[in-house]
Amino acid sequence: MKSDNIIQQKSFAFAIKIVDLYKYLINEKKEFVLSKQLLRSGTSIGANIEESIGGQSDKDFLHKISISYKEARESIYWLKLLRETNYLNVEKAESLIADAEEICKILGKIQITLKNRIALKEQNS
Repeated sequence: MKSDNIIQQKSFAFAIKIVDLYKYLINEKKEFVLSKQLLRSGTSIGANIEESIGGQSDKDFLHKISISYKEARESIYWLKLLRETNYLNVEKAESLIADAEEICKILGKIQITLKNRIALKEQNS
């Protein structure tokens, strides 16, 4: 993994936290449904970022980054739901939500940059 790719690093670190949280939720809280949804969305962010890096075109890259953004938004939803249903304490939930929101901001900026680059290329061709 490249050490200078911040979104790659942050999404991987977030996935590790989500896996750890999943283990806690199933072992300690005996919560299996919501935690599985969070596990899927929270680990999918980085997986789609990895796929985007191997994208065949700017549009392909944008598509995968857009999926990562949606998965990060979905993760925020599940974290809030787990917080509000008392499966997750407020402090832990807020920390993870802040991480996911930071990932969303970075992915949002990447999307804007890519859309502008694609539009410029289309104008020039």
